[in-house]
Amino acid sequence: MTAETEVRRIAEEILAREGGYVNDPDDPGGATKYGVTIHTMRRLGLDLDGDGDVDARDVQRLSRAQAVEIFIRHYFDRPRIGDLPEVLHATVFDMYVNAGGNAVKILQRLLNRMGERIAVDGAIGPQTIAAAGRAYAGAPDHLADAYGIARRNYYFALADARPASRKYARTRAGGKGGWIRRAEDFISPRFHLTEAQFRARVAAWG
Repeated sequence: MTAETEVRRIAEEILAREGGYVNDPDDPGGATKYGVTIHTMRRLGLDLDGDGDVDARDVQRLSRAQAVEIFIRHYFDRPRIGDLPEVLHATVFDMYVNAGGNAVKILQRLLNRMGERIAVDGAIGPQTIAAAGRAYAGAPDHLADAYGIARRNYYFALADARPASRKYARTRAGGKGGWIRRAEDFISPRFHLTEAQFRARVAAWG
């Protein structure tokens, strides 16, 4: 499988994970389809109905193929995720679609905790690429898990700070919500939270 084919495969998986059109008032992303937000479409000037502006109707018109191309061009190639160690490609790509530059800040904070000294600026440049390479060389079997756990902690922190977002981290029945399951899709099963551990983590939410 070529690198280009692999990136496209990952993009297709992200699209399936994101789902179709939603416009949840509790989601700061606003109208979204396949993970592409109205803010992204406005930034890219995607006036799909040709009426002179980009609104929710344009988001609804977005096709799966268009979403995949946006993912590859703007959420993988442009931020230079391909320059990171390959074990990080899928998880950082997925998180970049979900959280933009915060995906890179999570990595940069992790690398700093691992002993590197780099800026936490949300941009993948020479320092971040070199630091990630050193981290992978030192812990090749653990870097992806460490990033996935950092993702999970990021989601928990968002929900701690913003009660309206807790529905994305915990189901109505009290189990793991979409955010947590999404992070754990990229974490080895031995590092998944048990149901008891999860419920203890979110107990303070009431």
